[in-house]
Amino acid sequence: MLTDPHAPLRHDVRLLGDILGETLREHAGEDVFASVERIRTAAKQARQTGDWQALLQLMQSLNDTQLVPVARAFNHFLNYANIAEQHHRVRRRRAYQCLPQPSIEKGSLDELLPRLLKQGISTNTIIDTLSSMRVELVLTAHPTEVTRRTLRHKHSEIAEVLSALDNSGLTPSERQKQLQKLRSRIVSAWHTDEIRRQRPTPVDEAKWGFAAIERTLWDALPAYLRELDHALQTHTGQRLPLTAAPLRFASWMGGDRDGNPNVTAKLTTEVLLLARWQAADLIWQDIDALRNDLSMHTASAELRKQVGDHPEPYRELLRGVRRRLADTRHWLEQQLSDQQTTELESVYRQDQELLEPLLLIDRSLRSCGMPVIADGKLLDCIRRVTAFGLHLLRLDIRQEAERHTEAIDAITQSLGLGHYQDWSETEKQHFLLSELDNPQPLIPRELCCTAEVREVLDTFQMLAVQPECGLGAYVISMAAQPSDVLAVRLLQKACGCATPQRIVPLFETLDDLNHAAAAIDALLQIPWYRSDIKNHQEVMIGYSDSSKDAGFLTAAWAQYQTQEALTQVCHQHGVKLTLFHGRGGTVSRGGGPAHAALLSQPPGSVAGSVRVTEQGEMIDFKFGLAGIAQRNLELYTTATLEATLAPQARPKPAWRKCLTALSKQAVNDYHAVVRKDPHFVDYFRQATPSDELSRLALGSRPAKRKATGGIESLRAIPWVFAWTQIRLLLTAWLGTSSALKNAKHNGQQALLKEMLNQWSFFRMLIDMQEMVLAKADPAIAHYYEWRLVDDSAMQALGQRLRDQLLAAIDTIESLTGHPLLTEIPVLRRSIDVRNPYIDPLHIIQVEVLRRLRTQDEEDSELEHALQIAITGIAAGLRNTG
Repeated sequence: MLTDPHAPLRHDVRLLGDILGETLREHAGEDVFASVERIRTAAKQARQTGDWQALLQLMQSLNDTQLVPVARAFNHFLNYANIAEQHHRVRRRRAYQCLPQPSIEKGSLDELLPRLLKQGISTNTIIDTLSSMRVELVLTAHPTEVTRRTLRHKHSEIAEVLSALDNSGLTPSERQKQLQKLRSRIVSAWHTDEIRRQRPTPVDEAKWGFAAIERTLWDALPAYLRELDHALQTHTGQRLPLTAAPLRFASWMGGDRDGNPNVTAKLTTEVLLLARWQAADLIWQDIDALRNDLSMHTASAELRKQVGDHPEPYRELLRGVRRRLADTRHWLEQQLSDQQTTELESVYRQDQELLEPLLLIDRSLRSCGMPVIADGKLLDCIRRVTAFGLHLLRLDIRQEAERHTEAIDAITQSLGLGHYQDWSETEKQHFLLSELDNPQPLIPRELCCTAEVREVLDTFQMLAVQPECGLGAYVISMAAQPSDVLAVRLLQKACGCATPQRIVPLFETLDDLNHAAAAIDALLQIPWYRSDIKNHQEVMIGYSDSSKDAGFLTAAWAQYQTQEALTQVCHQHGVKLTLFHGRGGTVSRGGGPAHAALLSQPPGSVAGSVRVTEQGEMIDFKFGLAGIAQRNLELYTTATLEATLAPQARPKPAWRKCLTALSKQAVNDYHAVVRKDPHFVDYFRQATPSDELSRLALGSRPAKRKATGGIESLRAIPWVFAWTQIRLLLTAWLGTSSALKNAKHNGQQALLKEMLNQWSFFRMLIDMQEMVLAKADPAIAHYYEWRLVDDSAMQALGQRLRDQLLAAIDTIESLTGHPLLTEIPVLRRSIDVRNPYIDPLHIIQVEVLRRLRTQDEEDSELEHALQIAITGIAAGLRNTG
């Protein structure tokens, strides 16, 4: 008899729910527990029967003081369901790997490597590609990341207990001990405030990024590279070179100053110092453990030259390494406490300084017949240093192009040359290039400038004194012209950056995307610039702003065509291109499965190197547990390898023509609502908690790029967050569905099905539509409108939007030939199981919004309930912005 593979998941959810119930009884009171149980039962019945009256009556009868504990109960349960699901993914992967003859897992190394070899790709080509591959995951703070670090730590401990309870060899007393630990963590979480009372600073966000490395990735990365080695040896007889680092990590936390006045030169310095301290501390621990391990006395002559006749040569060599790490750590502590001491010679600055003695030990052990020891802790240590380095995360810097223009303008005015901002593009380039060749100082000593310009200059001067290996890219947001890039290069030179960061223009809006290839082509025609970049250009593609600007389908097709054009331009110039994908967590911000996304990129655009942002909640989702982290690292590796060596075929002309027509209609339909409907803005403000989101202490960045302005100035993330909260998820389907429906009615259904079955890019678009539509709920969206919107014209707009949502579902089901998520039953069931626990939070949120909007004074109890409802809905949907 076949066993149900998901029975353990249901057991874990029941266990966590039962303990939460006990906690409510003991720590919130019998009345709260009874209310929660009545509401839970009514919510399930409402979903089963479609009759919501009993649930609504229960919810609306709650007084202000009851709202918070009830909302917290459902919030906690949804978080525990997330933990159980994450742990079950790890459990299933382990069970799968333990099968005597496991079927090949899609996207795995064991599936891809034999397929590539069968296609005639040589072993050496595969090894060379992996050795030079550079996949860099860039961790960014999420402006709507809702879970406090304190609770995330408790959640990690709960996952560890669930893992321990899977051990069938536990004795009764050991099992009871784990259950007691589980109860302790759940009670502790109940008595922990899940809501931040103050906005995190950029330093707080950076520390969270460091914690993500320390908690899982520090161990998961070398563990995964061992899996990669094993797969390579199995299928090719070779292994990954010792210092190859196909996967690396970078960060924007503490470096992204675009629209965030809280990120200053001083703050970035602090973040860089903290990163170096964290890396030194982690590596010190590794070296200390390694020193205890390497007690043997046999060593090569090369190593003996370093330590003489010491009876324990490896320990002696590592003693010096450990001392230097301790000196590095101590000096960094002094810098962080504002003790301006001279940097000691023993302080590590470059990764190679640390790698050299480790590689020496490796050569010695192998030459002395001890490769099994070299492949132990030493191998992991070398790979960590290679991947994370002495700075843990390379820090990118991001700033708006306009800020650099203002700085150059201040300089030209001070020099009596006029207003740089008013010059033509040709005039700007002539000035910038002449100054780049001019050995004389550019910036006057007594430059008269604004505080904003001074901050830009301070940032470049700060970067000039940082170790090169601690810095990543310098990203220019809202880039449009070659002068935007040259201006940054001139500021680097003028401020003394001897080894300047690579400069990466970011093209974000639809118009910017359409002109990106022309801008890069013009840039690469400048001989000085071509020589300066050493034939490697990186370009960042923005997903969020273009989707907010033009809608999901139009933005996605523009992004695809932009990548095609950039790839062609760089190929024509003989320049290697690295594309940096600024993806978010949601579909309308470029989110979705990374493996499918990379495989659907234009042929030739992934040539062994790619950068991708990973934001707040997705970092925890993808890398929060070691087993899941290793699987996601594998998926990034296999997708990049396949996209490089066996890219998808180019789309047929008929497909391109069809998608271009779809895109034109989609953006028109999107703009007809978002830009042209006179009631849309007011509807957005009234039906969603968009204004109230500002009350959440979410991220360090303001919700708007500028203090004034309407929806156009609202950041893409809170824009998506607001629509997600009411389950309309308008940003992901508006325009797209109507364009597809129109194409179907125009006799193109057969062509659309052909594209769906044969074009991975189009398949991914439809898969993402299917997933987001499965999470949408027109009945919930209608409830928000019914209770919060009182204008008949706005209500009519809401009805039209819900009708379009239902039509979108019909269109996608007609195209795919099955109800939503039929082919992903696990996700379908996950959504269905969660809905009865999310529904009470929606009702609480609506009731709180009504009460808050009719009161003249602030009400802390209601504010607290609103914040909990917002975070609970986000947890239940596993999406914020």
